[in-house]
Amino acid sequence: MVTPYPSVNVLGTALEPCSRDPLTGYFRDGHCNTCREDTGSHTVCVIMTAEFLAFSKYVGNDLTTPQPQFQFAGLKPGDSWCLCAARFLQAHDEGCAPLVRLQSTHHDALDIVPLEILELYRAPD
Repeated sequence: MVTPYPSVNVLGTALEPCSRDPLTGYFRDGHCNTCREDTGSHTVCVIMTAEFLAFSKYVGNDLTTPQPQFQFAGLKPGDSWCLCAARFLQAHDEGCAPLVRLQSTHHDALDIVPLEILELYRAPD
C-alpha cells in the first residue's frame, strides 16, 4: 500500500493545491504530495514558461505533447504543475527555472533543492 507523506509545504504550513486543470501531482490529486514510491520527487509546484518547456523537451522530457493514453493533454505556458525537484534544480543551474508556488511545494523538495534557491523563483501570492 502506498502511504503519502504528511501534506506540509516548504514554509511549514498545510500544503495548498497546485493545479486541478491540468490535474497534477504524483497521486493526480492536484497537490504535490509525495511518498517513498515517488522516486522522481514530483514536489515542486511551478508555473510553466515557454523557456522551461523548451528546456525540458531538449533534455528529454517533452511536457507539451499530449499523451492521451495517460490522460495527459500536454502543458502550455501559464499551467501549474508538480515538477520533479531534480529537474527544477537542473533548470535553475541552466538559468531557465520557472516560478515556484512555495505554499504548494512539498516539504520533501528541500531534500533536493535548498529553500534559498526556491525562494529566488517565488511566484507572487
